Amino acid sequence: MPIKDLNLSAVVAGFVAVLVGFASSVAIVLQAAEAAGATPEIMASWLLALGIGMGATCIGLSWYYKAPIVTAWSTPGAALLATSLQGLTINEAVGVFMFAAVLGVIIGISGWFDKLTRLIPLPLASAMLAGILLQFGLSIFTSLQTQLWLVGIMCISYLLAKRLAPRYAILWVLLAGLITVVLQGQFNYHSVILSFTTPVWVTPHWSLSALLGVGLPLLLVTMASQNIPGVAVIRTSGYQTPVSPLITVTAASTLLLAPWGAFSLNLAAITAAICTGPEAHPDKTKRYVAGIAAGVFYLLAGLAGATVVALFAAFPKEMIAALAGLALLGTIGANLAVATAEGEHREAAVVTLLVTASGVNFFGIAAAFWGIIAGGITLLLVNGFRRRL
Repeated sequence: MPIKDLNLSAVVAGFVAVLVGFASSVAIVLQAAEAAGATPEIMASWLLALGIGMGATCIGLSWYYKAPIVTAWSTPGAALLATSLQGLTINEAVGVFMFAAVLGVIIGISGWFDKLTRLIPLPLASAMLAGILLQFGLSIFTSLQTQLWLVGIMCISYLLAKRLAPRYAILWVLLAGLITVVLQGQFNYHSVILSFTTPVWVTPHWSLSALLGVGLPLLLVTMASQNIPGVAVIRTSGYQTPVSPLITVTAASTLLLAPWGAFSLNLAAITAAICTGPEAHPDKTKRYVAGIAAGVFYLLAGLAGATVVALFAAFPKEMIAALAGLALLGTIGANLAVATAEGEHREAAVVTLLVTASGVNFFGIAAAFWGIIAGGITLLLVNGFRRRL
């Protein structure tokens, strides 16, 4: 990476992406590990394996494609595992991870996923992404109810920074939040203990019922709820990176790291949007630095393991929620503009937005998938009918 491409705002975007990713869903990952009967040492190993996997893929893919390719663990997948691994051994759980990863590699190599995503019109993809991110924008203002001064100061800092130093707006928001938390005595530093994580190998066992009952749903949830929105982030940000290699690399990384606890690596959506927007860098050709920075912070977070979890838990949840929402305001606005720009797609895009934002969940598949389905059906029926008239 050329030194001239290194930029503070991009590095901050990568840090915020990792901060939001860990703070918002690490508890779900630990619940999934607990459901599989993991010991505290194995739980820490899960975080290490996931950190290494996400870090290596972020750095490698962002550098190779010169685009901010951000990966993540599958939060819907973790939620699925937390309710589905009861009764299975930790060895059988690892077998499930490897089975789903092998299928993911096949889908990536075959090009099936790339062909599917090309069928989705850009306004619908933008509407789906806006629907996913909408709750994060709303969380800015719901957090005001319980942390008026903290969130209020962060919001004012954002508005002033957008006028005076827009490239570093999120950095100023982060600093304002940290200073306010410390001055108010809300930083629980007593719970933070410095320690490094030791990897723990778990030999996989395979059970047909577990592979079919948990492995296939894990694959479907990851593809529908993570990779499709992840591709939407990349496409709506103006990057034409080929999708199939990304799916292949993330699935192959899962396969390699599964015995140490990497249950599912995939393209990020929400955290990726933090790194692909203009807040990361006004020049989109330089935003790949944010993806590399996210990878470095992922590696550090994985190595720190339980320490990172305790550190994030030491901050008020409202601070994390407000930070994420403010970092995503520009992305939400940009995607709403794309979604509603074309009259032909506007109605279908609104349906996609509403279904996705509603949070409906059918058959264990998250709302993002059903938003695209509902929008696609609307587009076919309404536009098909209009053409006949």
